[in-house]
Amino acid sequence: MRRLVTTAVALALMGGAALSAPAVAADHERQTGPGTTGVLDPAEALELAPEPELDRLETASASETLATARRVMSGNALPRDPSATLVLRDLWLKKSELRGAERRQADAMLARPTDGAGDPQGFGYTAPEAPPLCNTRLCLHYVASGPDAPPSAEWAAHNLAVMDSVWTSEVDQMGFRPPLADGAKGGSPLFDVYLKDLGGDIYGFCAGEKRVKKRTAYGYCVLDNDFAAAQFPTGTPDGNLRVTAAHEFFHAVQYAYDYAEDPWMMESTATWMEERLATDVNDNRQYFPWSQIYAPYVPLDAFSRNAGFQYGNWIFWEYLSTRYGVGIVKKAWDQAGSLKSDGGKYSITALQKVLKGKGGLTKVYAKFAAGNLTPAATYPEGAEYAFPKVRGAKKLSKGKRTKRYATKIDHLASASYVYVPGKGLGAKKWKLSVAVTGPVKSTSPSAVVIVHLANGKRQVKLVRLNRGGDGRIKVSFDNRKVGAVSVTLVNGSTRFKCNKRTVLACGGKPLDDNARFSVTGRVVTR
Repeated sequence: MRRLVTTAVALALMGGAALSAPAVAADHERQTGPGTTGVLDPAEALELAPEPELDRLETASASETLATARRVMSGNALPRDPSATLVLRDLWLKKSELRGAERRQADAMLARPTDGAGDPQGFGYTAPEAPPLCNTRLCLHYVASGPDAPPSAEWAAHNLAVMDSVWTSEVDQMGFRPPLADGAKGGSPLFDVYLKDLGGDIYGFCAGEKRVKKRTAYGYCVLDNDFAAAQFPTGTPDGNLRVTAAHEFFHAVQYAYDYAEDPWMMESTATWMEERLATDVNDNRQYFPWSQIYAPYVPLDAFSRNAGFQYGNWIFWEYLSTRYGVGIVKKAWDQAGSLKSDGGKYSITALQKVLKGKGGLTKVYAKFAAGNLTPAATYPEGAEYAFPKVRGAKKLSKGKRTKRYATKIDHLASASYVYVPGKGLGAKKWKLSVAVTGPVKSTSPSAVVIVHLANGKRQVKLVRLNRGGDGRIKVSFDNRKVGAVSVTLVNGSTRFKCNKRTVLACGGKPLDDNARFSVTGRVVTR
């Protein structure tokens, strides 16, 4: 399959009809998507994966967070609203700023289902709790009657078994910290999971309850009681349970490191965990339109209230774990953790630390961006992914030898272009001279050239840029041997003014957005 994909890359990236690329297998049906073969239509792409207005992504006030939490937890979430887990985290962190009725509403919303029917969103149990099912580390809570009851005692036991398997995988096998003990909350110091009819809009969530040390906390999780097909028409109940358990339990794990970590890292790694524990379900592919494979113009650390970039970029951790082993994600969380033994870093500086011995974040990120053009050659399941689009593509020939592209790129984002050898270039002497102009080197620009050979192989070359951000390289352009040459321009800047109340990395404002790049491809001979 790799040979077929790399040989056909010219047709795919140019929009050739001869190639039938596999469709993205998404849980939620979509008519079109940025994975459709062809050259990027910016208007279409922005409609499908809207680019966040980075300067306006400010954190919400406590009252705004409460209003958002009420929408989300009542099943009336707007497209721009965050997940239940993160909105409850934000509410928990900000509830001390609330007073009077708003504070009482926040306390009730953060209460466990067993705290009763006083929850204004109706999340409290209205029937007596059945005896919980417990093992040596988990307790599964449920009711035996009413709308919150699971379909059977066997399904409740299955939920406990699935959560226990998730614990085994994430903690015992992968080495992440277990959720912190909650004293006697829920009736014992064991970690508590509750089954509740969540209405179909929410699969599950975890909520923080009390700070333990530094920025660590204990809490609890809630899962839908049955994942009934009437409420969850995509997937099977067991598949939905497994991906939800893997994702939400990892949020409880994250609270043992730093409950206030950058939200993009929290959600992207939790979504990546779905791939580790439930790879056959492929629920996380529904977020592909907002991943850097199909929306490379959106920064890696974007957390958007109107799109799912923070979920789609699980693919970045998939890239890292494919190359360096799954342990690299734990190393990143060790660096991001808040305890004395941790690194105490925010997401991007944590990545810089763990990738320092692997060429550095700038280089690794550049190769990730370039590799996304050919998913089958980059990811274990990439042959099932649709071909991405590129920003522009041009077939060059003896009669048309030059094409220049110019663009602006935000931090930790990229733009790719393709040159295809056409008529009259069937000889070894023909080369493609690639000239890149970018911002100054101190802002971490990169350019990656990939020669896609007809024999299925790829030649990956980093363009050496000078202090001014300019560089040149010559590669083979013999149409008998070369199918296409792709050029990926990368803004690898990680410079921020932190603590500016944004939802980007370190709550900061990026210093190097809208960086100007250009690339000129010119057919030359020796």
